[in-house]
Parts: sequence; C-alpha cells; structure tokens
Amino acid sequence: MQFLHLTEDNDGISHFSEVPIQMAATDFAPPAPSMPVSPSEPATALLYLVLPAGWSGEKHPSPRRQVAFCLAGQLRVEAGDGETREIGPGGIWRMEDTDGAGHTTSVIGPENVQLAIVQL
Repeated sequence: MQFLHLTEDNDGISHFSEVPIQMAATDFAPPAPSMPVSPSEPATALLYLVLPAGWSGEKHPSPRRQVAFCLAGQLRVEAGDGETREIGPGGIWRMEDTDGAGHTTSVIGPENVQLAIVQL
C-alpha cells in the first residue's frame, strides 16, 4: 500500500512522490489472526468533502497537513512544479504543502468527487 505525497521544497514549490506505507504483522483485533498494520499517527479531525462535477479551484496551499481518501469520482491535482496526477476511488493523497504557493485541483469526469479527509 502507498500514498501520493504532496510536499513543498524550501522555495515553496510543491512536488509529488509515491510513499510506501510501512506495515508490520500485528495482533490488531484479537482473537482474529494478525494482519499488516501501519504505526498510528495522531489526528485532530475527520471531515467529508464533496467537489461537484466540473469544479475547479485556484492555486492554493493545503489548509492543514491532511490525508484525503477518494471515495468516488476523479480529480486532477497539479503540483507547483507542473506535474499532474489523477486520483480516483481508493486513492490516498497526503497533503503537506501548507506554506508555499500550493497546487490546483480540478474534478474530471461527470461524477462528483467524494473525499474523506483526516487532518493531522
């Protein structure tokens, strides 16, 4: 399992990378058999967000360090360095470009984008 990581450099330009999620076999829910589980990370909020079909935003930094889980729809994100990525259902997108120029986000396709967002 991995997530799409959007960070920024010292000049405030955002960049993408693919980051594997570290997991180890853990007795997470005994008596169920052990399963791969990642380390926990503190979170401050969980919210749900809908981007309507046709929605497109101006370039902006992420409002907080957060992780988005795409539940439905397709979106395109352009990092500050010009690289674009498309995210669809099942995609995990970690946003940590909170101080620089940011990124742009657009809904592609005819369906609303539904996201669950965990703020860190």
